[in-house]
Amino acid sequence: MISVKEAQEIIKQNIPQKKQQILPLKEAFGYTTSEDIYSKYNIPNFLQSSMDGYAIRFQDRNQPLKIVGEIPAGCTEQFQLKKGTAYRIFTGAPLPFGADTVVMQEKVIVENNKLIIEERELEEGLNVRPIGSDAKINTVAISSDSYLSAAAIGYLAGIGCTKVKVYAPSSVSLILTGNELKKPGETLEFGQIFESNTIQLESVLRQSGIQKIDTFWVKDNPEEIQKVLESAVSKTDIVLLVGGVSVGDYDFVIEATKICEIQQQFHKIKQKPGKPLYFGTKGEKLVFGLPGNPSSALTCFYLYVAPLLSELTKKPAITNTTTATVTSTYKKKKGLTHFLKAIYKDGKVSPLHAQESYKLQSFAEANCLIILSEESEGCEKDEVVEIIILK
Repeated sequence: MISVKEAQEIIKQNIPQKKQQILPLKEAFGYTTSEDIYSKYNIPNFLQSSMDGYAIRFQDRNQPLKIVGEIPAGCTEQFQLKKGTAYRIFTGAPLPFGADTVVMQEKVIVENNKLIIEERELEEGLNVRPIGSDAKINTVAISSDSYLSAAAIGYLAGIGCTKVKVYAPSSVSLILTGNELKKPGETLEFGQIFESNTIQLESVLRQSGIQKIDTFWVKDNPEEIQKVLESAVSKTDIVLLVGGVSVGDYDFVIEATKICEIQQQFHKIKQKPGKPLYFGTKGEKLVFGLPGNPSSALTCFYLYVAPLLSELTKKPAITNTTTATVTSTYKKKKGLTHFLKAIYKDGKVSPLHAQESYKLQSFAEANCLIILSEESEGCEKDEVVEIIILK
């Protein structure tokens, strides 16, 4: 068995080259840019009013000004402002040539088509958006490795961008093994259990940005497991096998990986839950063997698969590591790193009941995992511990 840190390092060393794709802007939300995006225009490409008011020459501010017209937003006609005159102007409209300042409408008096300015603190250029103030032509508008939020998408649309190059999400095959499993909604017979791993893992895969997920149910049959695994490795980037990775008489996954010529990088980690975890590679294809117990499978996903997916797509991670003060004592033996389901709030963390790997009830309540290293014998109340926040 290897340590948690050794396992994480081995996975990092086997991360394949990131894939890229070009997407229409409308489809790019939630992705991460894989190159710098340059603006093709100055935005705005004209002096633009940021207020409803009057466009003037600053040097004319102390005299009555004749109002010679008005300019609404979207006006494409070009006007020339002469000395001693003003234009009524609206938010977003282009200033007439010669104007350099906009006086907001609440700061003026209009009598007989004459404008009298009452703004005593008026400054040259006030209420005017300069050319290129939002984006300058041929400069970087959004850098590479930037997450495309709704605001980022809106900004790119506002500078005329229609397509972006992003990191492409990996394709994933999810292979579930086990004769004892029944789908929720089916009749549960003696000796059977409802299957929950596909639903929870498909959900967390989507949370990680994975859109292409192929899911397979396979009986505990060596030939069938081998056949499905071989097909999955050929068609998708990452394969998650669930169950059958231990050393029981009906655990056929490890043997199937050998027959499929998948190179084992490690099998079994000094941790609880999730000790039987398997990781292998075939070229740039990655294969994980997750334990069948739902709590163990989900813990291993958060620890090893989620960080990998975040690195491949450059998307924000769905976990975050921090520290907190534990509210109760927890004892364990040395030798395994323990990951305890817990609730974190206001700087304090409370371990939950039912830490057994087959129980999901406490995981359903948890928002974090407490990390207790393999060298430790647990933690004492009010001790500061490391935790993994589950987003």
